[in-house]
Amino acid sequence: MVRHIYSCPLRWSDMDALGHVNNVVFLRYLEEARIDFMFRLAPGEGSDSFTGGSVVSRHEIDYLRPLIHRHEPVVVETWVTKITAASLTVAYEVKDAEQVYVRASTIVVPYNLAKARPRRITAEERTLLEEYMDDGVKTPEGAVAA
Repeated sequence: MVRHIYSCPLRWSDMDALGHVNNVVFLRYLEEARIDFMFRLAPGEGSDSFTGGSVVSRHEIDYLRPLIHRHEPVVVETWVTKITAASLTVAYEVKDAEQVYVRASTIVVPYNLAKARPRRITAEERTLLEEYMDDGVKTPEGAVAA
C-alpha cells in the first residue's frame, strides 16, 4: 500500500493557551493533506477526474498525544480505506519520527458543482484511488476497518 506524505508546518497561531496545537487546528492539517493528496492524484489535462468539487460528510479524530508547538513540521500520512459508488474514506496519521499525535478519517463525497448534488466516482478516479487503498488498517476508534 502506498501512503501520501504531506509535510505540514506548525504555525504560531495553531497553539492554544497551553502551547499545544489546538484540537480544531488538526482539522486544518487534515484538510491541507487531503487537498494535496487529491491534487496529486488528478491526472491532468484532458481528464475530468477529480475536477469539480467534493464535500466532507464525516470526520472522526482520535487525539492520542498533545502536539507542542515547534519549528519542525509534522508529517500527515494519507491513504484510502473505503471506496463506494459515491464516496471514499480517507484515513490519516499526524506524526513525527517518534510518535503519532492523531489518527483520523474523513468521508468525502464527490460533488457536481453545476448541478449542486453529489456525483458518482468515475472508473478512472477509482483506479487512481485504489493505488492508495488499505482495507485492513486501524480506524480512529482502533477497530480494524472492514
